[in-house]
Amino acid sequence: MAEKQRILIVDDDENIAELISLYLMRECYETKIVGDGESALADFDEFKPNLVLLDLMLPGIDGYQVCREIRSKSGTPIIMLSAKGEVFDKVLGLELGADDYMIKPFDSKELIARVKAVIRRYNSSTITLPELHSGGEYVEYPDLIVNMTNYAVTYLGKNIEMPPKELELLYFLSSHPNQVFTREQLLDNIWGYEYIGDTRTVDVHIKRLREKIHDNQFWAISTVWGIGYKFEVKK
Repeated sequence: MAEKQRILIVDDDENIAELISLYLMRECYETKIVGDGESALADFDEFKPNLVLLDLMLPGIDGYQVCREIRSKSGTPIIMLSAKGEVFDKVLGLELGADDYMIKPFDSKELIARVKAVIRRYNSSTITLPELHSGGEYVEYPDLIVNMTNYAVTYLGKNIEMPPKELELLYFLSSHPNQVFTREQLLDNIWGYEYIGDTRTVDVHIKRLREKIHDNQFWAISTVWGIGYKFEVKK
């Protein structure tokens, strides 16, 4: 029998946390509930979750700091949960490395769908470097290989750790060289029906891509002002 996927629920509202846990256990996930940031960081190492559901407003260390600390040592997917629906809060959460952001109150079916989608994408991305050239669907440029089949990126000969959505965005752009896409088009093609949110989500992911891979004399991730982005192949 396959091992159950483990989900760490971090929320100081015990009623909400218990309800979320019930929803997840019905889907055969193993859950653990903690009510503050310090416990979340301690239990993350002990419980070794496959996903973290992280409330932002926590006593002591807040959710943003918890996310930052987890991201400094692990690529484990994080879905932020918050009653704060302002664009600034969403963008900040994504910039810190969250994989998704849900606003309370939320529908239980949507929560389960997003949990499954994020875990599925993450599991697809956990491969090792030697598998990169095993064939399949990939694009290659000088200093850069993006393999969609194995969910792997090599840059300057090194394997680059990258969340699934970042990789999918990079692959989509690089497989359409010099073609300009609006933010709306990128949202539709990369996030599809799974994500309903602000187009600044695209800007956040582009920023994170540029921090990991840098333009060179052959190609660049270029901003087309007033329109969107393109993967520019230089002559």
